[in-house]
Amino acid sequence: QLQLVESGGGLVQSGGSLTLSCRLSGNTFGIGPMAWYRQAPGKQRELVAEISDESVGTYANSVKGRFTISRHNADNTLYLQMDNLKPEDTAVYYCNARKWVGPKRDFWGRGTQVTVSS
Repeated sequence: QLQLVESGGGLVQSGGSLTLSCRLSGNTFGIGPMAWYRQAPGKQRELVAEISDESVGTYANSVKGRFTISRHNADNTLYLQMDNLKPEDTAVYYCNARKWVGPKRDFWGRGTQVTVSS
């Protein structure tokens, strides 16, 4: 099985920065696109950024120009650099990985809390 563990969340002031990490372990064979999602209280989970096998990133309009997604396949880690944070970025951030092969294709971490104070 594949396990995902997020880290790097915390409390930061508006305008500040945080870097989230997602470490993959277990059976990492066949991993394709990876992504960060977030869920604020009372809201649905939403896609923040996605990165392809070839490390091409795409972003939600709300974070474009402020967040950067990257992946280091050699050490099985996904990152999300978040700059110029705003109170509306407050949410639990989840790491997602999809596999090209195997009976189970969609994997999630447990999330890390990001809180931005105004």
